[in-house]
Order: sequence, then structure tokens, then C-alpha cells
Amino acid sequence: MIRSFQSVFKIPELKKRIIFTLLVLVVYRIGGHVPIPGVNPDALLSYFNQVGGGGLFGLYDMFAGGAFSRATVFALGIMPYISASIIIQLLGAVMPFFQKLQKEGEEGRKKITQYTRYGTVLISALQAYGVSVFLASIPPTSEGIPVVISSGIGFTLTSILVLTSGTILIMWLGEQITERGIGNGVSLIIFIGIIARFPNALISEYQQFASGNRELLSEVILLAIMVVIIASVVAITQGMRKIPVQYAKRVVGRKIYGGQNTHIPLRVNTAGVMPIIFAQSIMFVPQTLTTFFPNSEFMNTVQLYFSFTALPYQIVYALLIVFFTYFYTAIAFNPVDVADNMKKHGGFIPGVRPGKKTAEFIDNILTRVTLPGSIFLAFIAIFPYMIVQTTNVSYDYASFFGGTSLLIIVGVALDTLQQLESHLLMRHYDGFMKGGKIRGRRS
Repeated sequence: MIRSFQSVFKIPELKKRIIFTLLVLVVYRIGGHVPIPGVNPDALLSYFNQVGGGGLFGLYDMFAGGAFSRATVFALGIMPYISASIIIQLLGAVMPFFQKLQKEGEEGRKKITQYTRYGTVLISALQAYGVSVFLASIPPTSEGIPVVISSGIGFTLTSILVLTSGTILIMWLGEQITERGIGNGVSLIIFIGIIARFPNALISEYQQFASGNRELLSEVILLAIMVVIIASVVAITQGMRKIPVQYAKRVVGRKIYGGQNTHIPLRVNTAGVMPIIFAQSIMFVPQTLTTFFPNSEFMNTVQLYFSFTALPYQIVYALLIVFFTYFYTAIAFNPVDVADNMKKHGGFIPGVRPGKKTAEFIDNILTRVTLPGSIFLAFIAIFPYMIVQTTNVSYDYASFFGGTSLLIIVGVALDTLQQLESHLLMRHYDGFMKGGKIRGRRS
């Protein structure tokens, strides 16, 4: 492993890509500490310390690497771009116009990228307006210090301009990493934002232990649970069911084509982290509505039942994740298209008739394989909340025991290692895995 990392820096092109990626990530982290005009960072931090990190804005702050709780120029993070990408992807499944663009190759991809950028600007502006209203509505601290120094139309317009520009800059930085660096730029930006929170969470937990609020045995047990959970997430992320496929021999002129044996890889977790993001978006709706009606007794009851520590919240949340896992898998993998492509190229599954029967066979296996994956995703999503309730640790520390944070960390790490290994093997160096092959989420 150490020799493989040394080999990485022996390849000039790969070395430049890694250095470029690191420099861009440093720029992103610096921007995450520059506050927007008119906001008192200390008063805002005091407010978030009071309300905790697992509420409505906890997810946004996680994706933004803590920039949201500091109200910096990168407070919105990359979430508007992700939301626009998801919307465009969903439209591609239901609207013929976007379906046509998806089949036009490179030109269609460029147009989809352009529409995604337009959508990012629109979503960023709307979210920036909401953030400005939210910041202006925060009550002063106990010392009477306001969060927003001077609220009004000037602060609102400035916030919209600064936050939208910050998101566009992050989007551009992510595209630069993808093009000139190593790994997927957007994923790495989210990854580094999540990882940046881990040292503070670890220090906070150590302070609890040093002050006598935690026992050594409980800390060891928590670390052991974290290792087991991470290993399980890696296993599920890498896990797949291989369907054997054979291709008949074809004679074209003097050449013989086909006659090979291969397989169709059906992943246990085809949907990745998307079901959790979809489910969280839905579960945020009741909490969002309660903020508009703070004096309503009915809304206060809704907020009580849909608090992230409440059992009804966790049950509905888990069921939504199972549903969206099947929903997103159906969008990402189409058995009918796979069966048609196999039939066109003379491929068949042993013992299964080509065409409709093959599509039904693949769909049946995919349905059964997805079930344990969806249940595992639901468990991983609610496990941090269980840790908070049973051990009384902070939400920031518990978020690394599962949920969106851990899935993104594992997935992005595997993707990046896969790209590094591809560069090493292409130049005849040993990869990171001598006894096997690292499989990224899209391999």
C-alpha cells in the first residue's frame, strides 16, 4: 500500500492532477470561512450551539462543510447544483425532450450540463432568499447581540448576490477538479466538507471523556461499532450479483466475433446515497411548514412527532428510503434496454430465452437484490439518531456512524481510489489492491 502511494507521485501527470485537486480544495475551505456582509458570526454560532446540529439545517451544514452555520459566502454549498442535477435526471425519465438529449451523446450532455447550470442559479437564488429571511428572523443572543446587524432589503439583496455567486464558484471549482484533477469534483467537495467536521467532533468527544462524562469502555465500544459499520458499508457498496452472459460466435468476413463469457453486475446498492437524500428532502417538509406557523398548536404537534428523535419520524423515514431505493434503481437501471442490447449483439443468459423473458429474469433478480440493500440503507440512515438517543453523544460525532455522511465518505473514497489505481495500472505500476480490484460506485 505504501509503495503504491509512492508510485502515485512518480507519474508526472498524476502528480499534477493530485496537486491541482488539493489546491482547489484549499480554496474551497478558505471560502468556507469568509462571512457574508452584515452577519455577526459569533452570534450565529451561539444560536446554532443552542438549537443543535440535527435539525432542519443540519443536512445543509453537513454538505457545506460547516459553512452554513458560519453564514459564509459558501453557505449554500453544492446542494443547489445537486438539486438541479436530480431534477434534470428525473425529468429525463418522464419528459421526451430530456430523454432525447440523453441519447444525443456528447452534444446532448453539454446541453444537459447547461440546463443544470441554469437550474443551479435559480435554485441558489431562491435558497439564498430563504437564508436571508432565516438569518434576519434569528433572535438576538442573551447579551442582546443581533445576528444580522442591519436587516432590510439591502441585506436581502446582498445575501442573494453573494450566496448565489458562492454556489456558482463552487460549481465551477468542482468542474475544474473533474476536468483537470483526480476524482469527481462535486463529490470531492462534499467529501472534504464532511471530513472537515470530524476533527472537531473527535475533539469534542475527547473533552467529554476528559471531563469524566464518558467512560473508557464506552468510547472503545463506540469506536468498535464505527469500524464495524464502516466495514459493512464498504461491503454493501462493493457487493453485487453477477448474472452470467454468453455471446454466440459470429463470422464477419474472415473474422470471428463473440463467443465469450461475461456477466451483468447487479449491485446490492445501485441507488447509492440518493434514496437518503430524497427521503430527507421529504421529511424536511413538515419541519419547514412548522416554521411558518410557530403559534399553531397543530403544527407544534406535527413538529413533536416529526422531530428526528421521534419514533414516528424514524419509521416514516425508513419506509421512504426503501421506497426511493426501488424508485431510483428503476430509473438508473432498465432491464428492458439491457435485454434488447444483449439480443442485438447475440448475447443470452444460459437457460433464459432472449428478449422479454430475459428482461423479466433480470428484473426479478434486481428486485430481490435491492431489498436487502434498501433495508440496510434505512438502518444506516437512522442509526446515528439511535446512537444519539442511547449514548448521548453529539450529533456531529454520531453522524459518522452512518447516514449520508458515512455513505458519501465511503463512496467517494472508493471512486477516487479506483481512478488512482487505473492510472497506476495503465503505467504498469502495482495498484492498491494486489489480491483484488477496487470497484467504484459506477464501475
